[in-house]
Amino acid sequence: MLKRSAPTWLVLAVCCAAQFMVVLDVSIVNVALPKMRSALDLTASGQQWVINAYTLTFAGFLLLGGRAADLFGRRRVFMTGLALFTVCSLLGGLARNGAELITARALQGVGGAILAPATLSLITTTFADPVARRRALGAWSATAASGAAAGVLAGGILTDLLDWRWVLFVNVPIGVALLAAAAMSLTESRADTRPTLDIAGAVTVTGGLALLVYGIVSTDTHSWGSRTTVLTLLGGAALLAAFVVIETRVAHPLVPLPVFRRRSIAAANGIAVTIGAALFGLFFFLSLFLQQVNGYSPLRAGLAFLPAALSTMTAALAGTRLVARIGVRRQLLLGPLLAASGLFWLSQLSAGDGYFAHVFGALVLTGVGMGLSFVPMTIAATADVPVHEAGLASGLINTTRQVGGAVGLAVMATVATGAASAAAGYDRAFTICAVAMVTGAALALVLPGKPRPERHIISGEEIAEPIVVVEAGR
Repeated sequence: MLKRSAPTWLVLAVCCAAQFMVVLDVSIVNVALPKMRSALDLTASGQQWVINAYTLTFAGFLLLGGRAADLFGRRRVFMTGLALFTVCSLLGGLARNGAELITARALQGVGGAILAPATLSLITTTFADPVARRRALGAWSATAASGAAAGVLAGGILTDLLDWRWVLFVNVPIGVALLAAAAMSLTESRADTRPTLDIAGAVTVTGGLALLVYGIVSTDTHSWGSRTTVLTLLGGAALLAAFVVIETRVAHPLVPLPVFRRRSIAAANGIAVTIGAALFGLFFFLSLFLQQVNGYSPLRAGLAFLPAALSTMTAALAGTRLVARIGVRRQLLLGPLLAASGLFWLSQLSAGDGYFAHVFGALVLTGVGMGLSFVPMTIAATADVPVHEAGLASGLINTTRQVGGAVGLAVMATVATGAASAAAGYDRAFTICAVAMVTGAALALVLPGKPRPERHIISGEEIAEPIVVVEAGR
């Protein structure tokens, strides 16, 4: 258990703020993409790589970051990741061309991958009591759930009022402030066991995902049957196969494959893939639709996402209490289906459609569904996980969400490019987002149906709770 010299609320505040910043950066550049494209002469695929360079390194090294937190100390890894993230944000803002920007975004993703699992690992080891942990996870989930929508809003404000570079510069003062707060509030903790890092696993999974996404997005210039596309996809598949082989043979694998035998963990991570795909697609394509089809300014496009940010955060906070009443499985049916309804609504958009008649309600519905999904998904992903594997569980759930986002965005962009018009292409993308959320709801049926009583100590007395908030199903 973590030995604390600071109040637990301060530890929670630092972890939530850091997680918010990491999630924010997944989407904050979306509204700024048209400005970036004109300033740095980016191609259409280059626009995607501003997003995917961050996403892929983030996803590929999250598991390594989670394991490093358990191995080297959660406070140390937290501060290392935060420092790298902050420095690379500065470098990205100073970029003189597309290559420099994409490189900085890739390194920024590595920093985020080191930082993000440490935040959840610190929370799960700080809050030992199940009720306190549920509340802490609710706060963490609310900030994570609203971060993506808030990123689009912040990106629009910064791009319109200042410059697109400020969507990256804004992380510098926040990062410096968080480093100071972390130095004062966090104390060191690590797992009792000291496994070695699986560097080979991290490199092969990151390389495999990168080649897979590159092969998909390059189909705008090379056909699916071309030699370039086929060889790229085969190379990605080979690296991912090598990753699986490595994980079965190393003494301390990055992903112990038997962990997926736990139904709650397997289902939760499958749901995370669908949520990642839907979120990335929503923010990428709707921000482009509003600006390039309906002629919105970056500020107006950013403000258009405000209902999504507010409804997501509100629903995530409400979901913390709701999950104790209806259970994880039922809430993971309700949330994704609500989000799917909103996304199907957006798939009917046409050029010139009014905001309040065609966008506002759909964003609120999608935001509520997403917000309700985050808390039970996180609970299911960390159910029955030993303390020494907290970093692994948190890294895994973040990884699968980012992988879903990267691969999903690549597929949607390819489908959208083949449409007769930009508006029709975006509508196709929203339909794929909706189908992804329906798939997530179906995966919720795999979760265990009955909870087991959770026994814990309160004031020296062992108590059995009739409602289990850390159990995966109900």
